[in-house]
Amino acid sequence: MKNFIVKTIANAGALAVAVWLLDDITLTGDSTGKKIGTLIAVALVFGLVNFLVKPLVKVLTFPLFVLTLGLITLVVNALMLLLTSWVCGELDLSFHVDGFWTAVVGGLIISVVSWALNLVLPDED
Repeated sequence: MKNFIVKTIANAGALAVAVWLLDDITLTGDSTGKKIGTLIAVALVFGLVNFLVKPLVKVLTFPLFVLTLGLITLVVNALMLLLTSWVCGELDLSFHVDGFWTAVVGGLIISVVSWALNLVLPDED
């Protein structure tokens, strides 16, 4: 359970950095508290999408992973971020990613920041 909370906090921090760095990834709210709550909800959705959908996409696109020496991972991460944006729109969460290339850069930022935060944060169950 503690590992789940740590990963959610790392995802929320990584999403916050992406929102801060890229103008086309938006997170709106009336107050800072609402923004933090929305960010945590988006991190939960992002984690759920990565847990449920990403392994299936990786299996289906395995030949492309081999052919591109893993560079297709950038596209898969971008698609997961776009899917998260769509799901958040359906759940009335104020998170939006505007465009594929923004999602590619955002996915790269989220991957790097999440990796760095997972190094720093404790990892125990």
